[in-house]
Amino acid sequence: MDAIEDVISRLEKQREAIDRALAALRDIGRGQGSAPKKRGRPKGSVNKKRRGPSAEGRKRIAEAQRARWAAKKAAEARKSARRKAA
Repeated sequence: MDAIEDVISRLEKQREAIDRALAALRDIGRGQGSAPKKRGRPKGSVNKKRRGPSAEGRKRIAEAQRARWAAKKAAEARKSARRKAA
C-alpha cells in the first residue's frame, strides 16, 4: 500500500506543477506577461523617401544593359553560325 500512496503523492505534486504552469500561461494570454515586440519603425521616426538614380545614372545603366544585350546577341549569333556550318 505504501507504493500506491507514494504514486498518488507524486501525481498530486505533478498536478500542482501543471496547475501553476497553466495559470502562468493564462496570465500571458490575458496580456499580463511581457508584451510582444512591435515591428516597423519606432514612433516619431521620419518617413524619408529614398532618392533614385539621377538622369545621368539611369542613362549609364541603360547603356550598360544595351551593351550586355548586344554581347549576348552576338554570342548567340556565333553559336547559331557554328551550328549551320557544322
